[in-house]
Amino acid sequence: MNEVLNTLTDHRSIRSYTDEPVSDAQIDQIIQAVQSAPTSINGQQVTVITVQDKERKKKISELAGGQPWIDQAPVFLLFCADFNRAKIALEELNNIELKVTDGLESVLVGAVDAGIALGTATAAAESLGLGTVPIGAVRGKPDEMIELLELPKYVFPVSGLVIGHPADRSAKKPRLPQAAVRHKETYQAEQLKPLIEAYDEQMSEYMKQRTNGKETRNWSQGIAAYYQRLYYPHIREMLEKQGFNVEK
Repeated sequence: MNEVLNTLTDHRSIRSYTDEPVSDAQIDQIIQAVQSAPTSINGQQVTVITVQDKERKKKISELAGGQPWIDQAPVFLLFCADFNRAKIALEELNNIELKVTDGLESVLVGAVDAGIALGTATAAAESLGLGTVPIGAVRGKPDEMIELLELPKYVFPVSGLVIGHPADRSAKKPRLPQAAVRHKETYQAEQLKPLIEAYDEQMSEYMKQRTNGKETRNWSQGIAAYYQRLYYPHIREMLEKQGFNVEK
């Protein structure tokens, strides 16, 4: 296995960081990798806000539900879907009206591009010996996040990424078996339940060891805690405020 694959397959989320700073050169390398990642139609629908100011990071930590590692780590990246540059390119430089944001496709395009960018940044940071943890809760209070980071219309937050030097490396979390994820030729729905049941047993044992017997929550129970409800019900309203018509 080569170094790239070693980095990718050794990923684990880090939630404890040292005081050692991340250098400007490292941040530049991470952003350079992000900009080299593919985007739909080469539209480059991604903006990354790099946050190092302690007060601003602390506020982001609060908006994201009180996640202390955002405040603790030296760098926080916010990945945004961005059609503001496209609007300038069309309307100010070519006198053509921006219409793609009148449909849900633009939201999918922007979110996919931001997701690719986040994955690329994660791999780049970890290849430099840094630790990371993604933060989906930047969508928890999006209006406040938009105001705090001064995001214009046609830009919305998708996900965040904490970056720093690990204080300790957490145990690598088991993943679903490949057979549950890789379906050959067609979707193999009938094989999923037994694979999930076996994975639930593995995850329960992992949680038991990780918590010294205090918790035995399995994978199904873990995602049920989130997916039994619409936990960010205000996303449509936020998107519409930012100029995206999600009715089409």
